[in-house]
Amino acid sequence: MHTFLIALDLVGTFVFAISGATLGVRKRMDLFGVLVLAFAAAVSGGIARDVLIGAIPPVALVNWHYLGVSCLAGLLVFFRYHDVERLRNPVQVFDAVGLALFAVTGTTKALAAGLGPMGAVLLGMLTGIGGGMVRDILAARIPVVLQSELYAVAALAGAALVVLGRSLHLPGAPTLLAGALLCFGLRYLAIRRGWRLPVAQSRRN
Repeated sequence: MHTFLIALDLVGTFVFAISGATLGVRKRMDLFGVLVLAFAAAVSGGIARDVLIGAIPPVALVNWHYLGVSCLAGLLVFFRYHDVERLRNPVQVFDAVGLALFAVTGTTKALAAGLGPMGAVLLGMLTGIGGGMVRDILAARIPVVLQSELYAVAALAGAALVVLGRSLHLPGAPTLLAGALLCFGLRYLAIRRGWRLPVAQSRRN
């Protein structure tokens, strides 16, 4: 189970890094800027999670695999950007995959650290949305989680399913996959169909 969790974490790191690097290229950043945005998108949520559960130093800062995977994704996008752009909305698609994987791995790590169900769900959500928020702030745009189709809600749903599976003593790996699929499915359908929470309407005098 531990190896499976690490594998999901690294896959999530890779796809989130692709989303960050793609946005960096779109913003016409140089190579260093693209790599920074890739790394920030990939590890910020996990770092926030580790700090909150007391896992100091955060694993992303002591395990070179996270930096290596992020840089690999950044270089891939920088030099093969046109191939990446052939995918439909690559930032959103890779972001949805990363959101799903990080939401379930974050929840699992929170439970292992002794957090209760509510705390684990919230920390799973934070792990999922943290990287995207930092990515968007560094790229000088309003974070997707604050204005786009269902985002944090999808992460909450995936995290809640993991907690429910743990409480029912269901097998770990299938529960993680089910939670990730639920989160990704909600996010992807929200993108395609425009599902969103009510948006604030301002009044102009």
